Formats: sequence, structure tokens, C-alpha cells
Amino acid sequence: MVEAARDWHKEMLNGLQVPGPSFVGKFRGEAGIAENWEVKIGGHSCVEAAQVADELTQFQATLRRAVAYLDEHLPPDAEPVADDIAAILDLCAWVHAEWARIHPFMNGNGRTARLWANSLAMRYGLPPFVRLRPRPHGGYADAGKRAMRGEWEPTATVFFQMFRDFLDESDGGD
Repeated sequence: MVEAARDWHKEMLNGLQVPGPSFVGKFRGEAGIAENWEVKIGGHSCVEAAQVADELTQFQATLRRAVAYLDEHLPPDAEPVADDIAAILDLCAWVHAEWARIHPFMNGNGRTARLWANSLAMRYGLPPFVRLRPRPHGGYADAGKRAMRGEWEPTATVFFQMFRDFLDESDGGD
């Protein structure tokens, strides 16, 4: 699962001018990039580079359990009902917030987190409701700051609103 994000990162940044192109697709703390490259977002420190690999291992284990649970409880061809949608959006929010907190790449973490959210939404029959670029509005930045402190719930609140807005727009505002 985490390796998929590495591929997404490479593809997403392909052809873009990025500082340090050799960092594309590499996690902080890996061989070949500055092992002590630390990141602060909005005054909050991200996971230390030396801890990124361990944090990603925990992230992947938790994500696998959550996906296995949803896979077991949500029929693949069934239209999700309100409780299902809530569970899916919560998972999307947790994954996004946790990826932002870990901040495994040197750059492009927000876009990768949004890809995670959209990937999970589509897996369970929801549309890709989080735009990749430009960065979303409507409390997204504030939720991101709280995610840096390990609080994923504000991201869920923002995602529920984004999802409702997406549906309203796709229905022509009716």
C-alpha cells in the first residue's frame, strides 16, 4: 500500500520543476537523501526523518485492518448508505491526516494525501471528491494544522462538507 504512494508521487511530480528531483518517490530518512531532513508545517514539526519508516509501517498496518473491515462489511456492488458513507469518509480523513502528520516525502505530501483519500473513496463507490490542485479551501488548511498534532477528526468534518459540496455541484446545485 505505501509503495503505491511512492509510485503516485513519482507520477504526480513527473515533468514538474521540483526542488531536489532526486527526492521524488523517496521517503525522508531513506538512503540517498538527507537522513536528517526535518519538516515543519505551520509551526508544527512532522515526524522525524529517522522515524518515518516506522511510522509508515504502523500507518500501513492500521490501513490494512481498516480496509479489510470495510471490505468485509460493504458489499462490492452495493450503493453505500449513510452509515457506510460516514465510515468511508472517516477512513479517507484518517488516511489523509495521518499521511500529512507523517509527511514522508520532501514535498508533495498534501497532494499524495488527497490521492489517498480519493483512492479509498473510489474503492467504496464514492466519487473522487477532494481536488488535488489547487489545495482545497473551506477549513482544509486549519484541519491540516490539527492533523500535524495527530487530530484527524477536523479533516473528517472538512471532508464531509467537501463530499456534500461535490454532490451538490454534480447535481447542478439542486
